[in-house]
Amino acid sequence: MLARRFPDLVGPSTRDICYATQNRQAAVRALAEVADAILVVGARNSSNCNRLREIAAEAGRPSHLVEGAEDLERITLDGVRILGLTAGASTPEVVIAEVIAALQRRTPLRISTLPGVIESVNFPLPSSLGHS
Repeated sequence: MLARRFPDLVGPSTRDICYATQNRQAAVRALAEVADAILVVGARNSSNCNRLREIAAEAGRPSHLVEGAEDLERITLDGVRILGLTAGASTPEVVIAEVIAALQRRTPLRISTLPGVIESVNFPLPSSLGHS
């Protein structure tokens, strides 16, 4: 949208997106190839979570951003055989688990995990802080 309005606009390189965000975006693209619809668990004001939902929608999949299990009540999943689930990098594991539990109460689930990138980046403390 901005590029149409400002044709000379130059955006940041994809290398400027943190590795966790890049990995999640790539995972949503892969998930969209097999899922009928996609749920993104995370905050509505999170640009990362909104981008994950947009990527799923751009792939032609119905996609929804939910902040928690209570948001599932407003979502219709009629005709969805394979539901993809992803979350923003900062979404707490407990919230993801609550969404999965709510989905399981709604309908029987068979949960599969797609292979992804193992995130093993280490951020050591500065040497000036010493070792304890």
